[in-house]
Amino acid sequence: MAINKVGSKGIEDGSVATVDLAPGSVTNPKLANSSFTFDGTSVSLGASESVNVSASWQSVITADGSTGTTAVAGNGYFIDTTSAAHTLTLPVSATIGDFIAIKDYAGTFNTNNLTIARNGHNIQGAANDSLITTNRASLVLVYVDSTKGWLYWEEHNVADLGVPPEYVAATGGTVTESGNFKIHTFTGDGCFVVSNAGFITPTGGSDTVDYLVVAGGAGGGGTTGTDFGSGGGGAGGYRTTFPSPGCNAGAFPISVQTYPVTVGGGGTGGACGGNYGTDGSPSVFSTITSTGGGGGSKGNGAFTGNTGGSGGGSSGNSPAGGAGNTPPVSPSQGNPGGGGSPVGLGYGGGGGGGIGAAGTLGTGCAAGPGGNGTTNSITGSPVAYAGGGGGSSYSPSGNPAGTGGTGGGGAGNTSGTGTSGTSNTGGGGGGANSGNGGAGGKGIVIIRYKYQ
Repeated sequence: MAINKVGSKGIEDGSVATVDLAPGSVTNPKLANSSFTFDGTSVSLGASESVNVSASWQSVITADGSTGTTAVAGNGYFIDTTSAAHTLTLPVSATIGDFIAIKDYAGTFNTNNLTIARNGHNIQGAANDSLITTNRASLVLVYVDSTKGWLYWEEHNVADLGVPPEYVAATGGTVTESGNFKIHTFTGDGCFVVSNAGFITPTGGSDTVDYLVVAGGAGGGGTTGTDFGSGGGGAGGYRTTFPSPGCNAGAFPISVQTYPVTVGGGGTGGACGGNYGTDGSPSVFSTITSTGGGGGSKGNGAFTGNTGGSGGGSSGNSPAGGAGNTPPVSPSQGNPGGGGSPVGLGYGGGGGGGIGAAGTLGTGCAAGPGGNGTTNSITGSPVAYAGGGGGSSYSPSGNPAGTGGTGGGGAGNTSGTGTSGTSNTGGGGGGANSGNGGAGGKGIVIIRYKYQ
């Protein structure tokens, strides 16, 4: 090693001397190590090491549904499945640390899926291909060993970074919860006030509700104790979207506004002097109106029950009951009432119609039962609604009265006041002989939606 001799006047001509330095005679701690560690691997000084800073992203692959793509370790793939599904095949050989990145180019993996073919390796420790069905999916697979094979190192759905899902939010009625759903129950008039109509994203949200709207049941007919039994009251009209498609997530679109809710009252029973039961009142939510039940006929002669959501039963010697589903809607909101026994075969009155069945015809001197209602679990528990009231018959002969239909229908009575329909079920009241008809049951409105 040559060293220049430096004096106060600079370097003199010919003043350069040569000094030999033995190996290791120059001490410097920064030169003491012979290797360095990078990403957990020891690399000798003077050696070379390849470093993958990020994936080498390839041009967009447009899926054609027939041919696939064989991946290369270290590459990234934008895959467009707008028109067809696609298969990405993993490399036939792999070593620890190999990785492959994938991105849903058009946000269509849910419509046209991406299959990751394992090509002889395990994926997540299982000998199965992977099916990617999440829109906007972003993921990175890294190879570890023959046991686990390729593992998902990173998994993202970029929709999570965009606008979050929102759910319906509202007030009104009595609010309860069942799982991920809120239920607003109105047993009287009120308002359903929507503060957030929500919207659905790939990760959740809601923008619809389900409803159950049951009108008031009708009163049963009354009579003075003649040979003609009176008819049972028809059940209130029954309209519902529950259970709806999509895991009961709602079928009726709503917006941010106030929806007045009307709960129909039950009709009064016919007076003992021989009067029809009065019709039930309608229940209303938004554009949905359920018609009140048709009143049961009086029993002082041959009279037909009134029309309504479900029709009222007729008195003896009137062959047909009152029509149901009036005015008509689809699906039907109710059924007709039953007719009375024909002359010469007795005088039993017919039962009022229910949502589950028509009222039963009076047979002989026996009165007809009310038509059954139906069970609905919109509240999270099964409850029966909209059963018809039973008819009455002539009492001196010991003829039986009609039973009320399931779902709140009241039973008839051969020698006194008919049984009233159950409140907040829309059940019809029972007919009477020598007494007043039973009152119809009040209706109900229930609204349900997903809130989380």
